[in-house]
Amino acid sequence: MIAPGTFGICGMRENEGGTLVTHSYGKLIASHVDPIEKKPLYHFIPASFSFSVATFGCNFQCNFCQNWQISQRNQRDGGVRGEATSPISIVNAARKADCKSISYTYTEPTIFFEYALDIAKKAHEHNIKNVFVTNGYMTEEALDMIMPYLDAANVDLKSSSDDFYKKLCKARVQPVMDTIKRMHERNIWVEVTTLIIPEENDSEGDLSAIARFIASVSPDIPWHISRFRPEYEFTDRHATPIETLRKAYDIGINAGLKYVYMGNVTEGADTYCPGCGEFLVKRMYMFSEENKIKAGKCPACNYQIAGVW
Repeated sequence: MIAPGTFGICGMRENEGGTLVTHSYGKLIASHVDPIEKKPLYHFIPASFSFSVATFGCNFQCNFCQNWQISQRNQRDGGVRGEATSPISIVNAARKADCKSISYTYTEPTIFFEYALDIAKKAHEHNIKNVFVTNGYMTEEALDMIMPYLDAANVDLKSSSDDFYKKLCKARVQPVMDTIKRMHERNIWVEVTTLIIPEENDSEGDLSAIARFIASVSPDIPWHISRFRPEYEFTDRHATPIETLRKAYDIGINAGLKYVYMGNVTEGADTYCPGCGEFLVKRMYMFSEENKIKAGKCPACNYQIAGVW
């Protein structure tokens, strides 16, 4: 509950005399044309471009945030500015740039949910897909509201530990897991990312628990294990050793996941057929350079490769 004259945790919603007001609607602070692989989404319209947008704000307070300059700024701290941009203007910009999708990213899309919903509705009218890059901390009601217009999502599953979420994100893990399950059940294409932070979520137990959870939802869900680089309040930490990512990759495969990818490094981003081991997709620096998948299948053994091709 938000008391009169005060803000919610995100600092972008305020109780003004009994009315809940959002300060993020239409205040665009970032818009870029990105490869879809940057989200990261590796199994969703590969080699296409996604018009990527954001406003200020987040409902998490992660000490290690990689986009803290915009995610941790909010209206409560003295006001935020953004370029006034209508939903149809964003859709038209996406069309002009020949983008197959619009991604709500960089910060947390549920903070500008009403804005994202209006954009998403207009995007579908023009046959443009919609993508959430999200921490997954949303209610079932919110997901059901966006579901008819949401085609794909990359959800951060930062740890399997509630202690980790409480200590470093000021949140809980179960709602995130619930969102991943619900998205999969609603046929929203979902991929999962874990930023591996040394001495925080890099234990074999934590990584194994994450991998087992994803596999229990579906072994077809791609798992992106990304290298941490010192940022925000964690500048005294060291980057994730490549050996840790390789260990996490093996853990994911051993847990039954068919598609595990290493991020923020120059290896481990290619796709191989789970059926016969055939090399299928070559990726480098967030771009798909070669794709042998035909009609969603491996050309060597006809194995169905999960995704939206």
